[in-house]
Amino acid sequence: MSCKTAVRYVGDVAIIDVSGRITLGEGSGMLRELIKDLVKAGDKDLLVNLNEVTYMDSCGLGELVGAYASVTNAGGAIKLLNPQGRVAEILNVTKLYTVFETFSDEAAAVRSFPAPAAGA
Repeated sequence: MSCKTAVRYVGDVAIIDVSGRITLGEGSGMLRELIKDLVKAGDKDLLVNLNEVTYMDSCGLGELVGAYASVTNAGGAIKLLNPQGRVAEILNVTKLYTVFETFSDEAAAVRSFPAPAAGA
């Protein structure tokens, strides 16, 4: 199953629902372009929902790290929601769980982003 993405919003937080496989040629480029477009459009708070991701290889992991750099350099934050199975294992083995704030509860994840400034 190839990678599929959908974006929805809860307040000012863009939630990227990802499903399928994030691998070289299958989903990493799509995710990179989507995040780049969101940042370009002014979205600063991104939550990547990995609940339906069945597999991620090193290229997919590289895409997440690249997205982290892009978003933080633009003054935003990117966090992960519900990494499962192999994806959670990869984040643990690579110690990327120390880089990405990770949540299992969507409402808690959304609340973890700073409130928008008054008048913004």
